[in-house]
Amino acid sequence: MKYIFEVRIKDGYAAEDYADAWVRASELIQRAPGAQGTELHRKIGDPDTLIAIAHWDSKTSRDAMEAKHNPDVAAIIRSAAPFCEIRPLGEFEDPEWVVNPTAGVASQ
Repeated sequence: MKYIFEVRIKDGYAAEDYADAWVRASELIQRAPGAQGTELHRKIGDPDTLIAIAHWDSKTSRDAMEAKHNPDVAAIIRSAAPFCEIRPLGEFEDPEWVVNPTAGVASQ
């Protein structure tokens, strides 16, 4: 599954300010069982809008990580709060099938 959220950088700050905190928090979160990596992307034409995607083997694994409060992760998130707004977009299942123009339909 994927957990996706949008990050809007506030005026006077840069995406790199958030990216530093995001990397530090992600390094800790990715130690949790079931974590399968993260990605951070800038929106085309709007460098102050980012999208973060965290990959997990299941919703259960992500929920278990959330249930175990990590004070180090919480401190990193608090440190980023002054220069960004985070809006969760939600949890998404991996697709049951994929349509690829060069390979046709493939099941997962």
